[in-house]
Amino acid sequence: MPSKKLEISDVGEKRLIKRLLSRSRRSIPHSLFFKNFFDGNSLKSLDDDAALLSLGDQYLVVTSDLLFEPSHFPMKMSPLEKGMKSVVVNLSDLAAMGARPLGIFMSMGLPPNLLLEDFDLLVEGILKTCEDYDIALLGGDTNQTNEITLCGTALGMVDQDKVLMKYGAQKGDLVAVTGNLGSAAAGFEVLSLDDSVMEVFNPGEKDEILKTALQPEARVKEGRILAESNATSCTDISDGLVSELGEIIAANEEKIGIRFYEDKIPIRPILDVVARISGKNIREMVMYYGEDFELLFTINSKDFGYLKEKMEVHVIGEVTSSGRIEMIDKGGETNILVPRGYEHLNKQK
Repeated sequence: MPSKKLEISDVGEKRLIKRLLSRSRRSIPHSLFFKNFFDGNSLKSLDDDAALLSLGDQYLVVTSDLLFEPSHFPMKMSPLEKGMKSVVVNLSDLAAMGARPLGIFMSMGLPPNLLLEDFDLLVEGILKTCEDYDIALLGGDTNQTNEITLCGTALGMVDQDKVLMKYGAQKGDLVAVTGNLGSAAAGFEVLSLDDSVMEVFNPGEKDEILKTALQPEARVKEGRILAESNATSCTDISDGLVSELGEIIAANEEKIGIRFYEDKIPIRPILDVVARISGKNIREMVMYYGEDFELLFTINSKDFGYLKEKMEVHVIGEVTSSGRIEMIDKGGETNILVPRGYEHLNKQK
């Protein structure tokens, strides 16, 4: 009996991308123009969330993200918020490279029964976010689809000697994040709760955590400060903390590991309430859910003082040479973690 042929869901998003990347270098032309256009970092950027194209002493940074219902837009997310998020997720990839955003192309797949007023709100969300980050909506395309599908392609610039990438961490570097983790996961859990339990939440805290889930922000300013502060590696936390730690380890040319401390991860107190009511594990929300869009980075301790004066930052651990992710839990025990987080095209998720 013939064996069952593999489907892409047997492989998962991350392995599928690595499969593509292992073959993609063949597509780069070998003409003199392209030899000058691509350099070492440009090729290495294929492992990051944005591409680097060499332009003099700067890089043109290009990224593209595809969002669609229902995977990326929860039921209670408004058309305005859907438009906002479609821009933010792209700008977050630019922020992780330390780039200054320039503009975005937005292509939209729209169901024919979408209300015109909802379309106007969707566009308003896109335009409002472009204004908030001082970028231009450069163009795009529209087509008919069964569900709202938004594909953004964002452009940015960064000095070649300042670019941030996933590789570059050194043993002894500090590991840090730009803000609270798990808030988006908690916000999505609150959205799913029955209205009858909402009175247990402080209104201000509840609104703030819902905003994190429904109106995420890209840490563009923080990314540029990190670039000026000589951070050694960086990525955004879109797929979960542990998954992104694994990405930094895998991208490095030398064997490194990361040790972090559970009690040093910054979280909002409301997560305890959400976990108790929803029955969800706080550790899962903080370490594996993602959608926080904070920046995870490494930096030499000698550069940390300058950085701390410029922005909010939380040190959660250090780079080691172990080749693995070690979490020191609240009881002082060492736990070896396997990278996992949110992943499309995965039957196991």
